[in-house]
Amino acid sequence: MFTGIVQSQAEVIAIISKDNAIRLTVALAPSLIENLEIGASIAINGVCLTAVEFGELDNGSSFISFDVIDETLRVSNLVDIKLGSKVNVERSLKVGDEIGGHMLSGHVHTQAIVADRKDSQDNCTISFTIAPEYQKYIFAKGFISINGISLTLGAEVADTFSVHLIPETLSRTNLQFVGIGDKVNIEIDQQTMTIVETVERMKLNLN
Repeated sequence: MFTGIVQSQAEVIAIISKDNAIRLTVALAPSLIENLEIGASIAINGVCLTAVEFGELDNGSSFISFDVIDETLRVSNLVDIKLGSKVNVERSLKVGDEIGGHMLSGHVHTQAIVADRKDSQDNCTISFTIAPEYQKYIFAKGFISINGISLTLGAEVADTFSVHLIPETLSRTNLQFVGIGDKVNIEIDQQTMTIVETVERMKLNLN
């Protein structure tokens, strides 16, 4: 499980194609591999991946490698990353950790596309379009995970939704780099999905 509080960004330093998968390696601060074990779960752009190798690099930074299977590539924007891309990183939640965002599984439901972006000195508003079947889970002031970041939804406008980002969120995450047409990973809040689908089933039973 994860909280949606991104700990760092990491740079993609290797992408090796395998049978129906890729081996993805990222470089990051040494503090992020402290007490790490092979098999540990780590969220990369909100996707729960398993660490298969990690260690130190000659330049003083560290690396972690993951095997990303074809199904994960199909549903997430990891299929589009390139050498030098920046990805959001969060280690898995431990007992006693503060939950600063909301509970996430690291299972991406879909992708959304950046439809508009407005930057000002103290605020950035990014609007997204999402597939119609997921629009019913979008509510103003509700929770959503975008590239693994726990965010509060802004107002809905037609078939889009928006989020408002403070400078701290932009500086810590790769949303600072997104522009119109870019794809982001979306994990819908599980409680919202459960409530909406329960209400739908109740309506069907009443009919």
